[in-house]
Amino acid sequence: MIPDTSFFEGGSSDWRQTLDHIVETMREMSLQDDPQAMVRAYARQVRRYQQVDGYVALSRRGLEHPQYRVTRSGLWEKEVNPWLEKDKLPILKGGLLGELLYGDVPQIIDDLRVADDDPGRVYVGENRSALAVPHYDRGVGLNMIISFRKEPQAFPPEQFPDWVWMSSLFGRATQNLVLSAELKKAYEVVDRELKLVADIQRSLLPQVLPTIPTLSVAAFYQTSQWAGGDYYDFFPRPDGKWGILIADVSGHGTPAAVLMAVTHSLAHGFPGPHDPPSALLSKVNHQLSTLYTANNEAFVTAFYGIYDPGTRRLDYSSAGHNPPRVMRCSQGSTEALDGAQRLPLGLFADEVYTDSTLFLRPGDQLALYTDGITEAINREGQMFGTERLDAVLSRCGGTAQSLVDDVIDAVRSHTLGEPAADDQTLLGIVVS
Repeated sequence: MIPDTSFFEGGSSDWRQTLDHIVETMREMSLQDDPQAMVRAYARQVRRYQQVDGYVALSRRGLEHPQYRVTRSGLWEKEVNPWLEKDKLPILKGGLLGELLYGDVPQIIDDLRVADDDPGRVYVGENRSALAVPHYDRGVGLNMIISFRKEPQAFPPEQFPDWVWMSSLFGRATQNLVLSAELKKAYEVVDRELKLVADIQRSLLPQVLPTIPTLSVAAFYQTSQWAGGDYYDFFPRPDGKWGILIADVSGHGTPAAVLMAVTHSLAHGFPGPHDPPSALLSKVNHQLSTLYTANNEAFVTAFYGIYDPGTRRLDYSSAGHNPPRVMRCSQGSTEALDGAQRLPLGLFADEVYTDSTLFLRPGDQLALYTDGITEAINREGQMFGTERLDAVLSRCGGTAQSLVDDVIDAVRSHTLGEPAADDQTLLGIVVS
């Protein structure tokens, strides 16, 4: 509904001019991202077509009856930002302004008279007409703008509904902008905290990959959010052997990152050389199940192997983790390390983990990975899968780093660069 321009001082009877002005006002307001600037722009536009002799803005947000704040006034020489300088705003109690605000309905006063001892007397002045428009929030008029004219009966009642509509929509838009700004600040706080969590999480990963005789190792690690639940680690042993661990916490984000940190702590807190591999998984599983995951649905898949550089023997145990893939380059065949598969960690404290053994040969290539690699989905809903992984592994003769690079390139090509829906971790290993 377009207001009748007879309501505006100096208005034109040409509806096109009125429409042009309204469009100009809406355009200017849409450019604002600060509520104070929004109010300033709206007031400037309104003054072009509605002549008033004074105004006052009130708010009862956060206050109890009969208290209220004066948030704006045409009498003030210096602008006060009610969102940033609330402590500078006067608080009044009762009087005509309080009655209008707590009345919670639009009102026109044609013959305005205020007692000298009224707390809002100074804001009313000698004006004789008032137009009060509440701005509703969740059905309650928490704010109100009151316009004044010096002469009585100055506001045409037939135009009042349109003015209430326009003013209320502006109030709603301003409040939405306030909420948007508050939400942005909250997101910034959360974003900083999540970044800190991610930094802490990454600090738990090996900062430098180890030098292991008869093995070369490369790693890729990427979370789908700031923080994630993937984890890999290496454990040097006093007998010259090396422990190799890769794990994946269920879920994503901060909860998964917290459980990942717990898993890291439990794995590093296990005394002794934790031989065979199943001993480490059993210990971590018991601690997780009894102390951390008993009352929630979280769990951890894990693969732990112990590598002997002298014999190239790999003893391993798996807790529901994706079986690593081994490419026997001398034979041109691929196999999965699935000989000791049991349930994930954190489900049952008494789960019994088993061990299996694989003897590696020079030239063999291994891929230890989390399901974010093989379950990466393209736009047609197809997963990357183990067949594509094996195809990359079959390119024998490269380094561990080139192996990792080739796999990740193949995943990116498969998904056409779509953001990863799950954390992705890959350890590429070449036996020498």
